[in-house]
Order: sequence, then C-alpha cells, then structure tokens
Amino acid sequence: METFLIRALQLIMSLSLLVIVHEAGHFLFARLFKIRVEKFCLFFDPWFTLFKFKPKKSDTEYAIGWLPLGGYVKIAGMIDESLDTEQMKKPAQPWEFRSKPAGQRLMVMVAGVLFNFLLALFIYSMILFKWGDSYIPLQEMSYGMEFSQRAKEAGFKDGDILLSADGKKLERFNMDMLRSIIDATEVKVLREGKETSVYVPELSLLDISKDKEPFIAYRLPCQIDSVSPGKPAAMAGLRKGDKILSINSIPVDSWKQFTDELDKLKGKDEGNTQVTLAYSRAGVTDTLTFATDSAGMAGIVPIPLSKIYKPVEIEYSFFGSFPAGVMLGVNTLKGYVSDMKYVFTKEGANSLGGFGTIGSIFPATWDWYRFWSMTAFLSIILAFMNILPIPALDGGHVLFLLYEIIARRKPSDKFMEYAQMAGMFILFGLLIWANFNDVVRFLF
Repeated sequence: METFLIRALQLIMSLSLLVIVHEAGHFLFARLFKIRVEKFCLFFDPWFTLFKFKPKKSDTEYAIGWLPLGGYVKIAGMIDESLDTEQMKKPAQPWEFRSKPAGQRLMVMVAGVLFNFLLALFIYSMILFKWGDSYIPLQEMSYGMEFSQRAKEAGFKDGDILLSADGKKLERFNMDMLRSIIDATEVKVLREGKETSVYVPELSLLDISKDKEPFIAYRLPCQIDSVSPGKPAAMAGLRKGDKILSINSIPVDSWKQFTDELDKLKGKDEGNTQVTLAYSRAGVTDTLTFATDSAGMAGIVPIPLSKIYKPVEIEYSFFGSFPAGVMLGVNTLKGYVSDMKYVFTKEGANSLGGFGTIGSIFPATWDWYRFWSMTAFLSIILAFMNILPIPALDGGHVLFLLYEIIARRKPSDKFMEYAQMAGMFILFGLLIWANFNDVVRFLF
C-alpha cells in the first residue's frame, strides 16, 4: 500500500506540474494578445469544482477540478472542451479569440506544447547540473555483452563487444543504442579480438519488449562479491573474491550462465539437490559440494559493474548544462517519435497503458533524480501527443488554423463544434482502452 501511495503521489505531482505549465502557455499568450481567459482549471471539473477563486478586477477564475485527467483554460470566443456554443452565437467581441488574426490564434494554440517542451529541456538541464552524467563506454566493456535467444538468432554471441551500427559508433548502453541496433543493417562487434559484422534481420522493438530476457544486457564475470552468512554457500566455504568455474561439471564463464544453470535446479528435490562448484581462489582451483535449492544460493552476490569498469563522469556548470540538456531533450523526443510507429499496430494498441502504466514508471521509493527524469519524459510525451492533428487536441486547432491561413476562410462554427465532439469521443475512447489494458494486465 505504501508503494502505491508513493507512486500515486509522484504521478499526481508530476501531472499537476505538466498541466499547469501547459495551460499557462495558452494563458500567457492569450493575455499577450489581449484575449480574455475566463477560467484556468487544474484537472477537469464536470458537475462540481473542488476549489475556485476569482481575484478582484480579474476576468479569470482559477479552479481545481476533481477529475485528474488533464486541465484546461476557457478562452473567450473559442470552441473548446466546454462546448460553449451559446457564446459563439453572440456578436464577436474585440477581446475574444475568434476576433484575433489567425497568426495570433495559432501562437496561442502552439504555446502549450511549446511550454511543455521547454519545461522538459529545463528539467533535463537541471538534472545534468545537479547530478551530472555517468556512463561506461561500450568499447571498454572487456567482458562484452549478454544476449537473448532472439539476439543470438540474429547473429550475436555472448561476449561480443559492441562497436557500431551502420557505421555509427555505439557509445553507451541505453535506449538509443538499442534502437540503433534494431534499425541497423550491419552491426560491428569485437569477437574474440577480431572485428566481426553481424547482419541484423528485421526486428521490432515491440516484439523485443515482450521477451522475458533482455535483448542485450551487461555481461558480468562469475566472480563473487559477497556471500550472505548462514546460507548454504557460505557454510560450504565460498568467500568474497572466489571465481566460479563450473556448476555440476558444466563450465560457466558469466554470471548469467551460472544463474541459468541454477534455475534449472528449481523444483528438483528442494533442499536435497547436490550442487558441485568448481572455483578459483588466489589462483588455486578447488571444488565443494553442498545440498541446496536455487533459493539457497540467493546469498551469493556478483561483483557489480562499478567494481569492474571505471565509468566516465561528466560534470556540468550551470550554463554548460543547458546545451547538454537541449541535446538530451531533443534525442528523447526523436526516440519517442521513432517508437510511435509501433502504436499503429495491433500489438501496439494492446500495449497502450493508462494511469496505472504511467504510475508504474515512477520508483517505489522516493528518488528525486528518477522523479524529475520521469517528469521531463512525460513532458516530452505530453508535448508530442498534444500537437497531433486530432480535433480537441492543440494539434487539431493548429490544423484548422493552418487551413484558414492557406484557404483564407474559417471553418464554420458548426463544423468546429462537431470536430471538437468527435475529437473528444476519440480521446475518451483511447483513454478508456488504455486504462482497460491496465486492468487486464493487473488481473491476468
């Protein structure tokens, strides 16, 4: 329950910030062009409002709704979520949205997306300023990488050191690296000291994400960093620094191979299975045997990456963090846009997630680094999704305004009303479908 509350609080805090910044973009640009804003609402407020306040000599009411699905600003003289058609029947006033030039109205509609994107860039910049950057160059990982069965079928082998994808150097282990490999035709690796080409077949990031084992993972040597006291392994005599050479006469040269062999023992006379390990200590090889199951081996911890490789540490000054933050934000947007192609497939539609999925990306314990990283990422998503040319979204309004600029005539109010209703129907349908997927995943 505590984990749920921590994640829920982070989700609400993050969405509140994103909604306020997004709607503030519309609000500020509307006021810049002397357009009246009648309401600024965090979250939606059908039927009733949790809180509302209207300052003296102000045309704007500020409110907090009870339905945390977004927010809105009600701009006078505009067909929006409120579907206030009565106002549109009255003569246009000089302070209304519809009375302003198309260029000004276009900037008002783009402002929300712009503010979300700028917020993401600012957060990324401050993350780099506060925590810096750290990574292990792929070419320096002398133990290479571990690959899934799908990756091995594509031509990779455990221990391969990744060099480049279609001539582009692979520098660090992240999603950009994975996308580069999946989209590449030829990936160069260092295999047993020789540069080798792997010709990658057509792969899908969506299919890879469904696999139980990661497509690519760090390869750890089969060396013990610590042994929990009281566990069978410790009682048998294993110690920190021991290097495991084989299990039940099966040679292992990576931690994953060792754990894979260990997993095969599950369910086989638990507590009585004889495990024989060959190990090396200070250059001397020996063996030991003890009865255990896979849970009994849980006390053995492998040597971590931080003790094997020295990461590259990058610190940023306050002003130096901004160019790096912009680059990080732009690369994140490019990656997200690239992944959008999977949404328009049957598998992609089934993989859509709602608030449960979004909440699950936040850490179970409070971590400001993760919180701000996820908030910046969600701000990128919100900016991109809102600029899609769907009626009821900012992108739909932008589309109709561009039509007006090109055709030199406005779509009729009745058309805009129907378009708004159709867009809201589509959005609520997607929202219901995404959250239905969450429920199905939770139950099954």
